[in-house]
Amino acid sequence: MDSRFFAFLSRMKYIGRWGLMHSTVPENVAEHSLQVAWVAHALAVIENKFFGGNFDACKVGMAGAYHETGEVITGDMPTPIKYFSPEINSAYKKVERIAEKRILNTLPPELLCDFQPLVQPTQEEKRLVKYADKITAYIKCVEELNSNNTEFTQAQRAIEEELRAFGSPSVNYFLDTFLPAYKLTLDELTSEEK
Repeated sequence: MDSRFFAFLSRMKYIGRWGLMHSTVPENVAEHSLQVAWVAHALAVIENKFFGGNFDACKVGMAGAYHETGEVITGDMPTPIKYFSPEINSAYKKVERIAEKRILNTLPPELLCDFQPLVQPTQEEKRLVKYADKITAYIKCVEELNSNNTEFTQAQRAIEEELRAFGSPSVNYFLDTFLPAYKLTLDELTSEEK
């Protein structure tokens, strides 16, 4: 059987993000998914180490890598449209789910059980991936503002409010511990001084 699964996934690099906003550095879904994988893995580790979690951190990280799988069929729906109304959001989630199933069904049947939990993780795993997705959006805002692109000022404020409203200790830990470094220049990052 010839499988189209990874050929589908490789098309993530052609799907641009932030379509309604001017970006100084364009971002595609493949790059975004890698960042989400890093952050989702970190959130699972933080939950386990400090907040009594019991996550398979590697699985959560891989779920982050696969979290936009459906977008190779649907494209990236801009946030203002996706959340314009509950009806649109609900319909879009259904379309995403159908797209994920269609792509999963391109796998050899004996591999489906290994990939489906990554593309369609449990609710608790999905929660961490959602947090990671939102954190990477916040990071994008910080990077754009570092480049003097004020287009992202309001988005940064709104996303930070949303992140803090989650009330997640692991999200707050990540924001307080790792986010300040995103405001540093390369020289500051590589400096021995703190």
